Amino acid sequence: MDDQQLLRYARHILLDEFGIEAQERLLKARVLIVGAGGLGSPAAFYLASSGVGHIVLADDDLVELGNLQRQILHTTDRIGWAKAQSGKHMLAQLNPETHVEALVQRLDDKALAEQVALADVVLDCCDNFATRHAVNRACVAYRKPLVSGAAIRFAGQISVFDMRRDDAPCYHCLFPEADDVEELRCATTGVLAPLVGIVGSTQAAEAIKVLTGMGEPLVGRMLCLDALSMQWNTVRFKRDPDCPVCRTR
Repeated sequence: MDDQQLLRYARHILLDEFGIEAQERLLKARVLIVGAGGLGSPAAFYLASSGVGHIVLADDDLVELGNLQRQILHTTDRIGWAKAQSGKHMLAQLNPETHVEALVQRLDDKALAEQVALADVVLDCCDNFATRHAVNRACVAYRKPLVSGAAIRFAGQISVFDMRRDDAPCYHCLFPEADDVEELRCATTGVLAPLVGIVGSTQAAEAIKVLTGMGEPLVGRMLCLDALSMQWNTVRFKRDPDCPVCRTR
């Protein structure tokens, strides 16, 4: 690292558990963030400010006025922009050293596989089960760690599915894919703005732990937040030996 980087990341380097070695791992890391909305915004902000060297933002949506209540990557003057491009613009101002790649597309199986294969860690910041399960399948196939977050109304949840570990459960183990699952969307149900900030920031923290080997990531644990009472609960779960997605790993 040069003198400017030592100054920029000094508060990380001062941490005994972190130091220069962990910071250098971040500088060399590549992170795929699927979704540049409520969860992807704070996650991308903190990963870029923390010094992740390469961030891929994938989102096919456009910035709308109704997004701005919670999607802090975007601003009023960028309404109508592609979210991925808007996010790239914002992160360049925050940390020009981080290379941000904007993918203005919904990743199909081939494109998703290509991006997951290149990534060191994947963040699921999307808002639908079909994409979550597709991302999970790709992470299982390429044995990539997945940091998953969700937020609706006043409830949030975060977990880590580290496919590098043979004993780790995948997303399907916890939430089996089904056609009859009722999906709740922020657009119709609502969500407390700071809640997505809390969940997305926690996803960034877990991704940094995975990338640096620091601490104990949320593998086999789902952290759940009730923002109305501001109570956190932990749900523990194990790998499903009959899981059709990860049993042949």
